[in-house]
Amino acid sequence: MPRPFAQPAGPSGTLRFSVLGPLAVHRDGRALPLGPLKQRVVLATLLGSANSPVSVDALTDAVWQEEPPRTARKNLQVYVSALRALLADDDRDRPRLTHTGGGYVLRVAEDELDLLRFRSLVRAAEGQGPRPAARLLRQALDLWQGPPLGDDLRQSPRLAEEAERLEVRHLTAYESWAEAELELGGAPAVVEGLRDLMERHPLRERLRSAWMWALSGSGRQAEALAAYDDYRQLLARELGLEPGGAMAARYRMILTGDARTRAGTAARPPVALPPDLVDFTGHGEELRHLIDLLEDDGAGRIVLLSGPAGAGKTTLAVRAAHLLGDRFADGRLCVCLRDADGRTRPLSAVLAELGERTGQMGLSRPEAWREWLAEHRVLVILDDVPDESAVRPLLPSGGRGRVLLTARGQLGGLAPVHRLSVPPLGTADSVQLLARLVGQGRVRADREAALRLVRACGGSPLAVRVSGMRLAVLRHVPLREFADRLADPAGALDELTSGDVSVRRWLAHGWEALPEERGRDAGRLAAGTGAGPFGLTEAAEALGCDERHAVRVVEALIDAGMVTSPCGEVVAHAAQYELPHLIRLYARGSGLGTPVPTSG
Repeated sequence: MPRPFAQPAGPSGTLRFSVLGPLAVHRDGRALPLGPLKQRVVLATLLGSANSPVSVDALTDAVWQEEPPRTARKNLQVYVSALRALLADDDRDRPRLTHTGGGYVLRVAEDELDLLRFRSLVRAAEGQGPRPAARLLRQALDLWQGPPLGDDLRQSPRLAEEAERLEVRHLTAYESWAEAELELGGAPAVVEGLRDLMERHPLRERLRSAWMWALSGSGRQAEALAAYDDYRQLLARELGLEPGGAMAARYRMILTGDARTRAGTAARPPVALPPDLVDFTGHGEELRHLIDLLEDDGAGRIVLLSGPAGAGKTTLAVRAAHLLGDRFADGRLCVCLRDADGRTRPLSAVLAELGERTGQMGLSRPEAWREWLAEHRVLVILDDVPDESAVRPLLPSGGRGRVLLTARGQLGGLAPVHRLSVPPLGTADSVQLLARLVGQGRVRADREAALRLVRACGGSPLAVRVSGMRLAVLRHVPLREFADRLADPAGALDELTSGDVSVRRWLAHGWEALPEERGRDAGRLAAGTGAGPFGLTEAAEALGCDERHAVRVVEALIDAGMVTSPCGEVVAHAAQYELPHLIRLYARGSGLGTPVPTSG
């Protein structure tokens, strides 16, 4: 029988809800009978979205795996009524379980639900030093009493997906706790727990790296090296990949007997990165090439990831930075060069943020920043670079630091720079990303609709992600219906919005940054060429000019990130160009260009 999670004793009648293990509710330490399975499914679904409305459709989807009966709504009302009576609290101003709009809300305080308490403790640990982080994360992990929701509730596909998400959060928190403990020299205390988790998740690289660190820190160097070799062979056999940069760096440190690896007492370098997405999908070849460039001491100090808005440049850069943690002993940072409205940030504001993130508040001049960068083994992501002038004062001319740029255009005025283009996401990777967001079962149930949906996103990870986030909320909307909506060019961009994330707004920022003449040219190409690649003759007709002028316009738009060249190397009239699908939709829907009669 699960116990109520540890909290200070409350007043008489206090309820404690548990989902981080078997579903349970305790009143004054006594377990309450939660009723039949379908009633428990309703309660678990409401607790998974505590304090937020859950629609009747979502509850129906959770309770009935197959076609719901005609009496489904009435049955739900019976379950809700029974739960309302069970959870009644005379001391509350209003009922815990209330009807609102088209659904129900279960109101629970943070100290009453273990999931809310877990999230709060994990958030509090972010950005802390190793000692307070280890303490807070240990408190969070102590709330878990077994696999979330128990086996019986996982008969509901919706709750099975929720349980999987919770298990990933638990695993991530455990990894963070173990790393903090290892930095404090506590390798013996974490090594066996890491072994158990690693055996259940053999391909999770961060977990394997921490286990190697713990083995080495416990004086078991040979086992640590063997763990790396086992992982390398497993990765090659299962996925055809090599271990990431962080794993390789950990292996080298153990192999050379680095004192910091043995003792686990190295000072934590400054790390100011966005979270690494647990559902990162695709772009494996580009990621490997990027890591090779950043690891190679003989390569240039500056790497540029370029591609249209929503191509996944920032996600790819952040992924690489997380994987290369051990390679950059003096820190990893990410600073955006545009503000929330897409405008270029002043150099003084960027320098101030860099100084704050590195703890060097005197870096108010570009010269001081470049000097610091040259002296430190640090990786700095300068994200969403608008043009060369905005970033040139921040770039190193030599030394130990590396700079990774992301930009929509090619930044042709910068040299020497290693340039990598981020291509559209392939169809298979797009479907995989969608499935991670909406659930494998939902995609398997209508794979044809899933294919149409991701193709309508034009290979944009941002568009697929926004579609998935929206469908995760609109669980009553079939994939087929949403794919039909995206197939309508007039309304597709209106559908690609979830909460405060809007593909249209993302595209608008890029368009507004173009010179007015280039914006008109891009609009004319969108209006005057068809979907897919087009040649120089079609471009000249759409622009209303001769081919000599058309090639200059198209190449300027390639440099601005508005046009791509899908065939790689291009020569004269054999050239092929393409407007990314979402850019074409934005231009046509906003009336940003009309076909121009061909001159002559």
